[in-house]
Amino acid sequence: MHETAASVLIAFCTFPDAETARKIVQEIVDLRLAACGNIVPQIHSIYRWQGKVESNDEALAVFKLASARYAEFETKLRGLHPYDVPEIICCKIDNGLPEYLKWVAENCAN
Repeated sequence: MHETAASVLIAFCTFPDAETARKIVQEIVDLRLAACGNIVPQIHSIYRWQGKVESNDEALAVFKLASARYAEFETKLRGLHPYDVPEIICCKIDNGLPEYLKWVAENCAN
């Protein structure tokens, strides 16, 4: 594992639509809680909610952020998100281009 890889995370979050995702991703990046947020404007989600199977179009955001800022990132994202229980899931990075990982860390600095 590259030393810098351990300090960078990838987080996923779905939104009701691309415009909501854009607004929230913009704010998260402006606050330096993530270096980048990629938006996939339309995905189709099938999931169980309150005892029944639901099916809806959503947008997906993929964030790259510093692990040191994850708690702030999650708190802010949850506060901005319109869902009662937003999907906020995070994965550690084992490897990556060192220059990119350094860029993420630098752009999430307080």
